[in-house]
Amino acid sequence: MASKLLRAVILGPPGSGKGTVCQRIAQNFGLQHLSSGHFLRENIKANTEVGDMAKQYIEKGLLVPDHVITRLMLLELENRRSEHWLLDGFPRTLVQAEALDRICDLDLVITLNIPFETLKDRLSRRWIHPPSGRVYNLDFNPPHVHVRVYKVLSHIGKEGIDDVTGEPLVQQEDDKPEAVAARLRQYKDVAKPVIELYKSRGVLHQFSGTETNKIWPYVYTLFSNKITPVQSKEAY
Repeated sequence: MASKLLRAVILGPPGSGKGTVCQRIAQNFGLQHLSSGHFLRENIKANTEVGDMAKQYIEKGLLVPDHVITRLMLLELENRRSEHWLLDGFPRTLVQAEALDRICDLDLVITLNIPFETLKDRLSRRWIHPPSGRVYNLDFNPPHVHVRVYKVLSHIGKEGIDDVTGEPLVQQEDDKPEAVAARLRQYKDVAKPVIELYKSRGVLHQFSGTETNKIWPYVYTLFSNKITPVQSKEAY
């Protein structure tokens, strides 16, 4: 078993189940789940310098550029030098991957390869709580209070309310069916050179399938060979 700190990255298109897999890895192996989306929201909320920079792009409907995301994530990693971690949402581009290279060597990169039709179906069933970033799926992770149960409450969003705050859930514009195909094409174009880079280094592991629960045991085995599980048995 490796005694050094484990540095891992998870890649996958929108709707691939990255969030679920990350939660399970964190729970089973004690890795810190470092989500670029979470850190972006936190910095915007706290009005940090990098958060304010990101907010200017988001408000214009633009993607947050590489240099802003990279600065944000490298600052977070600087504070976690003594922890095992799993990066989610970073690096997204080759420029970001090269910036990450300058501060650490990765031990594992996993990529989730999910069929287009499965992704399209999942995204069209996905609803979020915007302030927190909590994601629900009407098929396998529905909110506890669902609109079909509480139709009489007119203030509830179309597909229910957030489990924690009770605020309405919304469907993102880019999760609507007509936008999904474009998002997936864009992801594929940007991710391809990143995947090729890590493949050439021998650290890339690809998992294919349509169900997270069937992919998970293989991910668990891979991580078990690198780090001792903190759970006595595989937990879902």
